[in-house]
Amino acid sequence: MKIGMITDSLASLPFETLLATSAQLELDMLEFACGNWSTAPHLNLPAMLESDKARREFRAKVADRGLQISALNCSGNPLDPGEAGRRHDQVTRDTIKLASLMGVDRVVMMSGCPGAPGDSHANWITVEWPIELREILRWQWDEVLVPYWRDLVAYANNLGIRKLCLELHGFQNVYNVRTLMRLREAVGETVGANFDPSHLMWMGADPIVAIRALGDAIYHVHAKDTRLDPTIAATNGVLETMPGEQFRQRAWNYITLGYGHGEKWWSEFCAALAIAGYDDVLSIEHEDPMMPPLEGVEKSVALLKRAAFNLPRRSN
Repeated sequence: MKIGMITDSLASLPFETLLATSAQLELDMLEFACGNWSTAPHLNLPAMLESDKARREFRAKVADRGLQISALNCSGNPLDPGEAGRRHDQVTRDTIKLASLMGVDRVVMMSGCPGAPGDSHANWITVEWPIELREILRWQWDEVLVPYWRDLVAYANNLGIRKLCLELHGFQNVYNVRTLMRLREAVGETVGANFDPSHLMWMGADPIVAIRALGDAIYHVHAKDTRLDPTIAATNGVLETMPGEQFRQRAWNYITLGYGHGEKWWSEFCAALAIAGYDDVLSIEHEDPMMPPLEGVEKSVALLKRAAFNLPRRSN
């Protein structure tokens, strides 16, 4: 397996410093965000789309440090019923186009979540009662989500992109194994998972069991950990609206690898991925509010070097 990082993890570093630091950390791959919910600190999407020279120079600088690009990322909500949805959709399509121009075969994103008919904001339905919620959820899937994704898959395929990697994330229609497989069945195998265990952790799923269920639908992996506070979670549950900076009062927080789940768990995680046939990048996503980014990434790299392993190659 290869160790990588989404570069938002070290967002404050200038591009050249980021590459030098990544090489010093002995990373193999980098994932670059192109916009939407990211500020895209290391990639200018319009400039890269416009200039073949800019694209060639960008790739050359990455390669000169012994690095590869694992994916482009455009996580956002292209199904938002307001103006934000239209902006996010444009960035999504531009990111897919840039991936095609750069020879990057994976785009990491989220499924999106619409509202109900007439809503001005997205509406994530998480329960089946009151009964009107069933109709809202049916409408979201049948009238918005599936038609959008059929069109987006066709758009991506026409550009040669056949791996759209969806993160299973809250406030999205696709947030667990069942919903990913439902969308995949409806629109085809271009849709797969960007498997991030940290979200499943706080939602109460077991990421290792989820890996077994997804199998070869896993196209890309984020390495991110979550720590649940047992006392707060036992008191209030895990549906958490406390702002992230108030981490001491939250039922759960994203945390540096190993501080929510120990090294043994991460070894089992990597083994489960290998059994599922995944022998690719583990892209570190540092969002720990308690640890400086560089220190957190360094600790995460060290843990993954011990936990990850490579599958044996078949002889011809």
